[in-house]
Amino acid sequence: MFDTLSRIRRLFLTAFKSVTRSEQNLAALRAAVGRIEARQCAATPQGQPAAQEFQVYSQWGEDGIIEWLLRNVRVERQVFVEFGVQNYEESNTRFLLVNRNWSGLILDGSDKHIAYVKRDPIYWRHNLKAVRAFITRENINDLLRDAGLGGEIGLLSVDIDGVDYWVWEAITAVSPAIVIAEYNSLFGPDRAVTVPYDPAFQRSTAHHSNLYYGASLAALVGLGRRKGYAFVASNRAGNNAFFVRRDLLPAEIRELTAREGFVLRQFREGRNEAGELQFHSPEEEARIAQSQPLVEVEP
Repeated sequence: MFDTLSRIRRLFLTAFKSVTRSEQNLAALRAAVGRIEARQCAATPQGQPAAQEFQVYSQWGEDGIIEWLLRNVRVERQVFVEFGVQNYEESNTRFLLVNRNWSGLILDGSDKHIAYVKRDPIYWRHNLKAVRAFITRENINDLLRDAGLGGEIGLLSVDIDGVDYWVWEAITAVSPAIVIAEYNSLFGPDRAVTVPYDPAFQRSTAHHSNLYYGASLAALVGLGRRKGYAFVASNRAGNNAFFVRRDLLPAEIRELTAREGFVLRQFREGRNEAGELQFHSPEEEARIAQSQPLVEVEP
């Protein structure tokens, strides 16, 4: 009996090590393909940001747009901050960590997600700090300072599916060269609106549809302008806006208005009260999202 259990244990450990090696090999291959994509984009003539898109770890084509920006924007300090990362398998900054060896801070409200990140080999291979925190406009600057961050950084990515506008507005501890902010295209190209500020806001409970969150692109473009940033691109998926600090904006990159850069998303996330996907059209989803309370802000 004990011999049998011992053999089973050895077989399990062998299989586990094999799976682990396979996962590591897959991760290395993924990063290598991303580097090839980056070199190909660097060798092509400068065009529209969307033409530079590619995906390694980002949800859509953000990895490519970030690489495009970094070929044109002078970044003094290769440090990033990203919040709303979940387990960091899919994020806007992981390729920066792996490909360019940047360092950074990631924040998420889940203990489970942060524990997962700290078990990932990426955590010892790179200078990454993962902190569990539910982010509000009241605590964001303290969280940044407590992590040893202040002044110039390379990139800030804001994606908390909620009060993103209010949190970005509150940030003063760091001055990023590049900002990526999620927008809710269901609010349309012209209205400068956001959900009302609530430090306890959670998208999943704010409305059963899961469509009521965040801010419009026009609201974020106006906020960016007041904070000294030029809006330069949206991704083709229609959910992330890219900003460059105005003192670093090169002549090669044109500033856009919200209407010029607006992309109506085509992915469908609307749910019924039972939590089931409804597959409404983007227009129907927009009607649902805009039926909820919104705050008009300066465009």
